[in-house]
Amino acid sequence: MFRVGQKEIDAIAKVLLSGQIFRYHDGGECHRFEQRYAKSLGVKHVMMTSSGTTALAAALGGLGIGPGDEVIVPTHTYMASPVSVLAVGAIPVIVDIDETMMIDPKAVAAAVGPQTRAVIPVHMWGMVCDMNAIMKVAKKHKLLVVEDACQCVGGAYEGRMVGAIGHAGGFSFNYFKNMTCGEGGAVVTDDPEVAKRAGCMVDCCSFYWTGRDGDFVPFTSCGSRGSEIEGAMMNAQLDRITSMIAAVRKQKKRILAETADTGLEAVPSNSLDWECGSTVAYTLPTPEQADRFAAATGGCVMGKTGRHVCTEWDPVLSGQGAHHSALNPYNLLQNRKCRRRYSKDTWAKSLDLLNRTVMIGNHPDRKAAEVSALIKRIKQAAKDVL
Repeated sequence: MFRVGQKEIDAIAKVLLSGQIFRYHDGGECHRFEQRYAKSLGVKHVMMTSSGTTALAAALGGLGIGPGDEVIVPTHTYMASPVSVLAVGAIPVIVDIDETMMIDPKAVAAAVGPQTRAVIPVHMWGMVCDMNAIMKVAKKHKLLVVEDACQCVGGAYEGRMVGAIGHAGGFSFNYFKNMTCGEGGAVVTDDPEVAKRAGCMVDCCSFYWTGRDGDFVPFTSCGSRGSEIEGAMMNAQLDRITSMIAAVRKQKKRILAETADTGLEAVPSNSLDWECGSTVAYTLPTPEQADRFAAATGGCVMGKTGRHVCTEWDPVLSGQGAHHSALNPYNLLQNRKCRRRYSKDTWAKSLDLLNRTVMIGNHPDRKAAEVSALIKRIKQAAKDVL
């Protein structure tokens, strides 16, 4: 969370005092946010959801992904990415990251098989994937692209907002994200047919409130719609995001410039001028050096973030994809040709990189003097560790 204040409190109070807490009404906060966010992203359709996980599942469902399909995901992401694949009855195929700590386009190309229908590039820690390379691979192999932009709210790739580059995208607005309403998310797309299907995933009864479409037959789902309280808070957050991202981008560029002569290997950026800039990261020669560098700088070793490392996805690795065996995607006959087994030995490259890479967070409220102090710690740690 970057910043929450009186503006959010006032917006929530206004909703509560109005008595209009349900999202479907004229002038509603959810609808207003969806329109504003669509404009800021440059997409035609945005639907608020209960979380980033449900946003990704809605995106996949909107694209028609289901049993019989494989979806490629990276080794380095929150478990929600593969969970969303299982939520629609498909099977996640887990592939390596590269030195940018994002999904490796070459690994994606190498992993494509007869059942592969989609890929989820995940923009981690405010950094961005190599979307030109990903889209090139996707076009060649006729893959659908669902961008997981949950950790990159406000970020862009070469001038295009993340989440708006692929066929659909998902965002998270939980406590840890650049824009937050505690929990929540959004599914986005340019395709009206995908939006209709994703809308069913978000709210199976939305047609009662928004009207029926004679050419579209809705289907059922558990639903994951947002609330007016969340919508009100997100409208206040949307007013803040541009200046906050500008501040952390500036911090990152300064830190990288002033530590360039330390011998540290900064994690390469796929779009430094456009990513969020919320994280500075360095890859050390050994895991032991990474541990010492993290301790000295107040950073965190990426391989020790738990849920963001594939080896810690217990339900996925053990094939427990649903609450009931008959609904478990790993047991479905339609998935019998999919790759349903995982071996930690196949991710040696990712684990090596993750266990040698330290990330240090930036914050828009950090003063220039505090940035100077951080740079001093990084320089001293480099001398002590390298």
